[in-house]
Amino acid sequence: MSQPGTLFVVSAHAADFVWRAGGAIALHSSQGWKVRVLCLSFGERGESARLWKDGKSLEEIKAIRRAEAEQAAAILGADIRFFDVGDYPIDVTPELRDGLVQEIRAHRPDVILTHTFLDPYNADHPRTAELVREARILAQAHGYPSEHPPIGAPQLYSFEPHQPEQCQFRIDLLLDITSVFDKKRQAMECMQAQEHLWAYYTDVAKRRGVQAGRNSGQPIVYAEAYQRVFPSVGGAFV
Repeated sequence: MSQPGTLFVVSAHAADFVWRAGGAIALHSSQGWKVRVLCLSFGERGESARLWKDGKSLEEIKAIRRAEAEQAAAILGADIRFFDVGDYPIDVTPELRDGLVQEIRAHRPDVILTHTFLDPYNADHPRTAELVREARILAQAHGYPSEHPPIGAPQLYSFEPHQPEQCQFRIDLLLDITSVFDKKRQAMECMQAQEHLWAYYTDVAKRRGVQAGRNSGQPIVYAEAYQRVFPSVGGAFV
């Protein structure tokens, strides 16, 4: 897009947006885009093992994970909202579904990033992806009750899951995040409860950077991988 737009990132847990889309967030924010992160949960039950082992209470863990995510979002240049619906499992209620529809109607994103529709290791992730896809459909419906008008057709992308081969993840876009990787790394280091993933996602970005360079002929060091849900439309090949 020639003009800055609005990017939505819908994250099942408080750290997902950092590992999987932190580069996209920082890049688009630096280009003048409005970026909004929606966290359905804090990842308090399923993705905070170290804090449970340290004897923290549920409310303490939620507060810690919230603070981590807020700090990371600030570094990346995004607004953030927490739905606090609980995780493991995330239950999709009518209230949650409507809340997401109203967010999409109110902020009118040009692009939405979320999880893959298959993940045998984490049921919260595909459940979130299905919720986002349905919310996009409902946000387009003229008869859906809302104080905001229906939206157009924002592109929906799945970001790379932790084990892509098991999730049938196919790369449609390699996004060059070399210029903003330092910010992504800083944001990752905010997630103290999952320090073991800092090196892992740095390595993922390096590997995708190598692939991006090979497919573009450009000197790309770091990249993120995405899969389109809907076809791109235009008057030329891209």
